[in-house]
Amino acid sequence: MALQRLLLAARDEMVHEARLIIDEATARQLVLRLYGGLAVRAHCDVISFCERDYSDVDMIGLAVQRVELRGLFADLGFAEEFHVAQATLGTQLAFVRPCIHTDGESRVHGDDRVDVFLDTFRMDHELHLSTRLTLDDYTISVTDQLLTKLQVFRLEEKDVRDVLTLLKDVELGEQEGRRTIGTAYIAARCAEDWGLYHDVERNLEQCARRLGDHALPQAEQARITQRLARLSAAIAAAPKPLRWRLRARIGERRPWHNHVEEQGA
Repeated sequence: MALQRLLLAARDEMVHEARLIIDEATARQLVLRLYGGLAVRAHCDVISFCERDYSDVDMIGLAVQRVELRGLFADLGFAEEFHVAQATLGTQLAFVRPCIHTDGESRVHGDDRVDVFLDTFRMDHELHLSTRLTLDDYTISVTDQLLTKLQVFRLEEKDVRDVLTLLKDVELGEQEGRRTIGTAYIAARCAEDWGLYHDVERNLEQCARRLGDHALPQAEQARITQRLARLSAAIAAAPKPLRWRLRARIGERRPWHNHVEEQGA
């Protein structure tokens, strides 16, 4: 029971520490934003619903500030795992330090770790975010948060819960805003890439099927169901170029997503 309380406290500290890192980056005129489960948690109204384990802190920054970001994390006591930058041709950085969360005798988890994508979120699909990182102060926009979850090829329970959290607690509108998910932007992105469209549509359907697995009040279930349908309709209605339509004819006969061994966010 004591360890469970410590784990809950450690999650709160991870959010707090992520904000402190971003504050320091901002003070240095660097752009750095949180994504993944901790970013969803920052917009969650009922923490007990979106609460889960977080293995590390996931962020996105600008490639042109790569050197300055390395200096920032070094000053904050992190060491860089240089093999990550080498393996990703400099598109991703990773920083670690000994875990500061303990129960007095042992660490709660392994090293404190921060993974940083530069410019582009690269998982099952690529989302170019360099021009969108300042739409919110601490996290990537709620629109991009939802899209990073819906782009997953194999949707896990944590991803479903994050999608439901966003659709439950954040407004859905045609145009995006600081606390509004924009259907027009998501539909436009899906109209550019059949593979992204295919996985997003499948995941919307899967979230609708799995909604009943979560103990949510009837009114919240109805809200999520309606928003899932609105988003799906907007994606389907968006005009698709000839290139998209030709790719759709090929369908799953050709690979349509990147191969990702592990989804850490």
